[in-house]
Amino acid sequence: MSLDYGTLRVIWWALLGVLLVGFAVMDGFDLGVAMLHPFVPRNENQRRVLLNTIGPVWEGNQVWFILGGGAVFAAWPLLYAASFSGFYLAMMLVLAGLILRPVALTFRGKMPSLAWRRSWDWIFFLSGVVPSLVFGVAFGNLLLGTPFHFDQTLQMSYAGNLFGLLNPFALLCGLTSVAMLAMQGASFLASKSEGEVALRARTFGIIAATSLIALLTVGGVWVAYGMDGFVIRGVIDPAGPSNPLLKSVVREAGGWLINYRKIPVSLCAPAIAYLGASGAALFLLKASPRAALICSSASVAGVITTAGFSLFPFLFPSSSHPDQSLTVWDASSSETTLKLMLAVALFFLPIVLAYTSWVFHVFRGPVTEEAIERGEDYYY
Repeated sequence: MSLDYGTLRVIWWALLGVLLVGFAVMDGFDLGVAMLHPFVPRNENQRRVLLNTIGPVWEGNQVWFILGGGAVFAAWPLLYAASFSGFYLAMMLVLAGLILRPVALTFRGKMPSLAWRRSWDWIFFLSGVVPSLVFGVAFGNLLLGTPFHFDQTLQMSYAGNLFGLLNPFALLCGLTSVAMLAMQGASFLASKSEGEVALRARTFGIIAATSLIALLTVGGVWVAYGMDGFVIRGVIDPAGPSNPLLKSVVREAGGWLINYRKIPVSLCAPAIAYLGASGAALFLLKASPRAALICSSASVAGVITTAGFSLFPFLFPSSSHPDQSLTVWDASSSETTLKLMLAVALFFLPIVLAYTSWVFHVFRGPVTEEAIERGEDYYY
C-alpha cells in the first residue's frame, strides 16, 4: 500500500518523537548520573562506581542524538536550518557539554592528585547539567515561539540571541528537564549499584521525581492560562508544498490545548508523565529500583510526548511572524525522500534496538565497591 504525502509527514513527525524519546531515556540516565556525581559518592571507590555504571554504554546512547539530528536534517530541512540558526549558541553549549563528558571520564584518572580528580569531577557534573538545562530551555522557547522569518526566496532571518532564550518560562522548562533527567539518572544508578551508593541514589531520585511533578504542574498551569498558543486559520493541505509562506496563523489563549480537546487519547501523554514520576518515587522508596527505572523512563517519554502533542502540527513557531511558523505540513523534504528514508529507518532501527538490548544484557548486573577495591577490570 502506497502512503500519501500527508501520511508520510505525520509518520516522520512521530519518528522524530521516537528518536527524541530514545535519546532522553537512554542518554538521559548518563546525563543524570553526571549531575549526581558530586553528591551521591563519598569516596573515590564510590565515585568510580558511578563512572562505571555508565562506562560501557554512554557512547552508544549518544547514537540517539546523532540519529535525531540526522533525521531533522534529511526529513525537515527547513526545521534544521531554522533551529540550528536560531539556537546556534545554545547548541554549541550542548555540544560542549557532550564533548566534555568523555574528556572528564578519560582524564580524571590520569593523575593521583585529589585536586586534579575533583576538578574533572565538577567538569563531569557540568557535562550533565548544562545539556539537560539547555534542552529544556529550547523546548520552552518552542512553546513561546522564536523570532524568525523568511523572505520570498525562503532565506531565513533570525532576530533573537542566546540571552533572549533565557526567559522565565523557558528556564522553568529547563529546570523541569534537569529534574526529569536527574530522576532518570538516579533510578538507573539505584538499579546498577548496591549499598550506600544505591541508598543515596534512591534518596536523590525521590527528590527529583517529586520536583518534576511540582514543576510539571506549574508549567502546565502556565501553558493553560499564562500564554497564547499558535493556531492555523483556514484549511491547510497536508499534502501541499513545503512552503511556510502559504498559511495564516493566529495566537490565542489556550491554543496549545486544542489537540487535547480534539483528540482525547492525547491526554494519556501527561497522565503517563505524572503517573511515571509518581511510580518512580514510590518504587525508589520501596527499594525496587528496576521498577522505578521503568516508571521513570515512562515519565520521560510522557513529558516529551506531551510537548509534541501540544505543539502539533507546529514544529518551530515564529513569535515575530506567526504566519511563517514551520509546521508538519510545510517544512518537510519531498515525498520521494520521505519514502526512501522510511525504508532505511524500518531496516536499521530494529538493528539499533537489538544491538542496544544485547549490550545491556552483556553488561547487566551491579557495579560494586568491593569489585572496585579488588581491582577488577573496570575502565574508569
